[in-house]
This record gives sequence, C-alpha cells and structure tokens, in this order.
Amino acid sequence: MSRIISGAAGGTTLVSVPGSLTRPTTDRVKEALFSRLDAFEVIADARVLDLYAGSGSLGVESASRGALSVDLVEFDGKASEVCQRNADLVNTVAGRKAVTVHRSKVDSFLDRTQEAVRWDLVFLDPPYPLDEPALAGVLAKLLPHLAEGAVVVVERSSRTPEPTWPDGMERFAERKYGETKLWFAEPGVTPAADPDADQEAEPDST
Repeated sequence: MSRIISGAAGGTTLVSVPGSLTRPTTDRVKEALFSRLDAFEVIADARVLDLYAGSGSLGVESASRGALSVDLVEFDGKASEVCQRNADLVNTVAGRKAVTVHRSKVDSFLDRTQEAVRWDLVFLDPPYPLDEPALAGVLAKLLPHLAEGAVVVVERSSRTPEPTWPDGMERFAERKYGETKLWFAEPGVTPAADPDADQEAEPDST
C-alpha cells in the first residue's frame, strides 16, 4: 500500500490501481527520488507534470511537499479514477485545487497544450510496452514546455537503455534502485550568440 511520505499530507494512504496494468513506484524509490529533488530545490512552488501518472503518487507527493500546481495525465479509465481520488485527498488537505487530473493520452495532451505553458518538474513513468522511439517522441514534444532550470525524471526498468534525449535536453544524473532506473535531465543551455560573430573585421588602418 503506497502512501504520501512527507509534507502537508504526509502519512496519508493512497488508493492503488487494481490489477497489474500499472507499475507503481515503490515507497523506497519514491523516498530516494524526492530526497534528491529536495536537494535540487525544485519542488516548492513548482508547476509539476506527471505523465503516465498511474495512481498519481509522484504528483500528489509533490503537491504535499509544496508544489504550486500538479497536472496528472493518465489515459486508462480505472487509473484516472484512482488519480482523481488521490488528488481529492491532497486537495482537501491543501484547501485548494492543487492537483488536476487529465484523462488523456500523453501525446494528445502535449499536442493540445498551449505554447506558453511551462512546467518546472516533470515525471515520466511510461509502461513497459512503450518503445524507445515513442518515448523519444514524447520527450521532444515535452521540451518546448520546460521552464528554465526544469528537471525531468524518467523512470524505467533497469534493463532498458537510456532514453534518447532530444536536442536541447541533457541528462545530468542517473540512479539505479534494484529493478528501477531513474534518469534526471534538464533543458540544455544554449550558448549566448556573439554579437560580433557575423561582422566583417575592420581593415587595418595602419
């Protein structure tokens, strides 16, 4: 049984998705993950996106720890209902609608997201059947919606290869916890343009 580990709703037991179609993040991995995110100082007042949310445990943990807003994206009907129940638990404690559930396919959600929308922290825990090219496509669609200094966390089986990062997104850390592997990425820093780079050199007057 999963729970919220810390924050305003710490200790709250979460509803789990019935069956075996989802792969919930264990409390051990979640605790290690959020310990690192706390060290990065990216949770407080963050705009958080949880893709392939499952039960929504990563997103609602973020809300409990002080995230400004959380979007949970889940297409499966039973899982999205569980997301809503867990969101309601945290929203009640917060006294506001901190967590919003979107029943949608991830690609469709990103396709219709307005251009100006940006997130500071993004979780992706895609199902095993999602192949690497499909994941690379999702990361490419996500890139324009990352705020400066954003952190992207991809959770996969430790037997899968490192995700293919799109140009403009760079992996800066990785951690393995048993059968689970976490990759941490961020938007790449584009070098500042040299204002004189395209100017012709002035002739020597001597």
